[in-house]
Amino acid sequence: MDAGAVSPGWLPVFAAVDRADFLPDVIWPWDMERRAAAVVDRVADPDGWYAAADGNAPVVTQWDDGEHAGPGPGRVASSSSSAPSVVYAMLADTAPAEDMAVLDVGTGTGETAAALAHRCVRGRATTVEVDRAVSDAARARLRRRSPCPTVVVGDGAAGHAAGAPYDRVLATVGLRAVPAAWIEQTRPGGVIVAPWGTHFGNADAVVRLLVGRGVASGRFTRPVECMKLRAQRLPSHRHEDHVPADVFRYAATSTTDVVEDELVTGRYTALPFALGLRVRACVQAVAERRGGARPVWFYGTGDRSWACVLFHAGGAARVWQSGPRRLWDEVEAAYRWWRDEGRPDHTRFGLTVTPDGHRAWLDDPARSWPV
Repeated sequence: MDAGAVSPGWLPVFAAVDRADFLPDVIWPWDMERRAAAVVDRVADPDGWYAAADGNAPVVTQWDDGEHAGPGPGRVASSSSSAPSVVYAMLADTAPAEDMAVLDVGTGTGETAAALAHRCVRGRATTVEVDRAVSDAARARLRRRSPCPTVVVGDGAAGHAAGAPYDRVLATVGLRAVPAAWIEQTRPGGVIVAPWGTHFGNADAVVRLLVGRGVASGRFTRPVECMKLRAQRLPSHRHEDHVPADVFRYAATSTTDVVEDELVTGRYTALPFALGLRVRACVQAVAERRGGARPVWFYGTGDRSWACVLFHAGGAARVWQSGPRRLWDEVEAAYRWWRDEGRPDHTRFGLTVTPDGHRAWLDDPARSWPV
């Protein structure tokens, strides 16, 4: 990987912690363009394996919570080595000093824990992983290093009270709610860094929260995609559970002048993230374009509400919606709000977490709303 992807202050750690030392023999490098993975075995293809280890892309190391062994990809990636540029950007956001106590949530291969232990050489690093097999493999790799962090098997959402208080908490798994335990286990003035987002889509953004007494607040720094904390995954839902067979017979119908290119903006763009902040308990599903038309579906996560917008070349898009909520009306209002606010990117948004819940905000915590 080009060392220019790592900030200068972290180059010594990047040089000391070799990603290849933390990867298993069988890996599934993730192709960011194709959104797919293919197996690479170090024994059968050492050149391909080392090319993947040296690359700046995610590498899947486990599928389906360990139930799938390969050789091809499984259904859901459940453990990985994140792209080094993402890891080191988050480490820079965390900004640990050498004498700090840090908690790493989501041990995975152990590489991030090793980097934190190397940086916090006069402090202490603790890493927690929910999957025992993943944790055991990482512990074996970490024991060969000095200093070695404390490796714990447990639910990362609970943190690790025995090692508290922490100066820093870093999670490399996506959150849908910041666990109260992390705030309780972090010193006032400490920092929590984690990918955070809503169930609206898979897109998250890294949030850097400054911790007070029982509260935490801060801005988002950049978009990112991460596998989710297992305790906070979206329960599986099927299209047919929301949408009846005679879907178009009973739905309310209308049109919209919102066009496809305005709504379907692609990965790492700010609009899907902003819509998730404004439209609560909603999932978006963008279908493939066929015959010049593309349906975009919305499903309520707390009820059977649904909406469909059918975009096609020329003319206004058709809208169908049904259920207790009018989801498209909510999404359209959120889109127009985002547009009227100057199309803000991720860095203009922030998050405040209190015992009463989570509130997102734009530019200033005084401009907040519940999420």
